[in-house]
Amino acid sequence: MKGVILAGGKGTRLYPLTYATNKHLLPIYDQPMVYYPINTLVAAGITEVLIVTGDVHAGHFINVIKNGHDLGLTHVEYAYQEGGSAGIADALKYAEDFADGEPIAVILGDNTTDADISGAVKNFKDGAMVFLKEVVDPERFGNPIFAKDDSSRIETIVEKPASPANKLAVTGLYFYDHTVYDKIRNLKPSGRGELEITDVNNAYIAENKMQWSMLDGFWSDAGTFHSLYRSNRYWAIKKLGDKYDDVCSGIDVPGLK
Repeated sequence: MKGVILAGGKGTRLYPLTYATNKHLLPIYDQPMVYYPINTLVAAGITEVLIVTGDVHAGHFINVIKNGHDLGLTHVEYAYQEGGSAGIADALKYAEDFADGEPIAVILGDNTTDADISGAVKNFKDGAMVFLKEVVDPERFGNPIFAKDDSSRIETIVEKPASPANKLAVTGLYFYDHTVYDKIRNLKPSGRGELEITDVNNAYIAENKMQWSMLDGFWSDAGTFHSLYRSNRYWAIKKLGDKYDDVCSGIDVPGLK
C-alpha cells in the first residue's frame, strides 16, 4: 500500500497565520503539522508517499520534507493541485499515476493521531475503509448513518449535517482500492463547488464495498484555531510527560476540551 497526504488549499480559516505559509507547515508543538500524518503512515509500514499540495505556498514543502529519508520515507513525490481548493476528491485524482494500481492510504495533512493503523493496512484487500472517531463537533465532518436493520453497516454518510445523527466523525483517514479514480471521474461538484470525498465514500457504500473502524487513540484535525490549539496541547502533554506542568504552566484554559 502507498500513502497519499492531501495538503492543499488556502487555509483561510487560519488567516492570518496562513498568509505566510501553507497550513500544513504550521507547528504542532515541536514539528510541522505535516510530519504527523507522515509519522502515522511510516509507523504503519507505508514508506512511499505522494504529497498533493497547491496554491502560492506549494514550494515550501520541499525545504521542510526534502527527500523524506529523515522522516522514514523511502520515496516521496509531490503533485500540484491546479485550480485552488476544488475539494478533497479533486486533490486525490492526482494520485492515480503514483498509485499505479495499488491500494492507497489517504490522510489529510492537518490530521494528527497516535492511533496504530498497521493492522488495518495489513488486512485491507479491496473496496474502501473509513476511520471513525467520537467528537464534540460532528457537524464539522462527514457523519455516518448506520442501517436500522444492521448497526454494523454504514448506510450513508452526510457531509457537515446541521443536525448530526450521532457524535461520530469520519476522520480524514481513508483506504481505497484502484476503483477510486473512476468514482472521482463520475462525481459532480457539490453546492460548495467542490468534488466531495463524502460522495466518493457513498459510492463505495452503494456497492457494499465500504468497511469502517474506530480509531483507538487521539485524533484531531488542526484546521481551526480551536482544533489547532487542541492538537498542540495534546502533543505537548504527550511528548513532555511529567515535565509539561513545569514547562507549560499557566496556559490551560478552563473549560476547553
